[in-house]
Amino acid sequence: MNKNSQLESVACGWRATMALMALALLAGCAGTARAPSDKDPFEGFNRAMFSVHEGIDKVALKPLAKGYDAAVPLPAKMSIHNLYENIWDVNRGANALLQGKAEEGLTGFGRLLVNSTVGIFGLFDVASELGMGAGDEDFGQTFGVWGVPDGPYVFLPLIGPNTMRDLAGWGVDQYSYPLWRQVDDVPLRNSLSVLRGVEVRASLLPTDRVVDEAALDKYAYIRSAYLQHRNSQVHDGKPPRLDDN
Repeated sequence: MNKNSQLESVACGWRATMALMALALLAGCAGTARAPSDKDPFEGFNRAMFSVHEGIDKVALKPLAKGYDAAVPLPAKMSIHNLYENIWDVNRGANALLQGKAEEGLTGFGRLLVNSTVGIFGLFDVASELGMGAGDEDFGQTFGVWGVPDGPYVFLPLIGPNTMRDLAGWGVDQYSYPLWRQVDDVPLRNSLSVLRGVEVRASLLPTDRVVDEAALDKYAYIRSAYLQHRNSQVHDGKPPRLDDN
């Protein structure tokens, strides 16, 4: 395929994606007659994007995740998970320090050192066996600790639920993630990104039935769960009351 054909193919793909998102947006706006909640003023748009995400998940993400879960032996899945999590300890440690949590920050970098050496480049989580538990800090939480308001709720395909604050924090985390910054080979970097996405989606497979059976309104259920969880994380498990209409 020549360069012009490749560009035309990409353009067609983008046009198809944008058309799908536009149709979903119209359907979401038409189907959302209720007044938006204070936390979700863009509910019509968000529900449309949620529909797009659900469609992508149904035809691509979930089948890939099921295939990965069935084909990859459990020890290999654990090692792949540990490898990505080991690299992510850089971000977790840095964000803990930025939030004034010196002990947790040093533990994060200690985990990186132990797992990268004794754990063979992070394939084995030796640090947890030594009592060095992984934190859960990210830049969205750092913004929250610094007093940045969470802002409106927003749902984007493939990225998932966020607030405007958390979305900005997610961007910072992704930009600073060592693996993405240090791998110059674009096809390899893209392959590693896809593998990470599939690995994460596979880890969520057990929750699918729970959410589907528990939620009369799946979108509202996920929104409420996300906002409560993030509020708890920012306040280290002791959140003030969160009103989510």
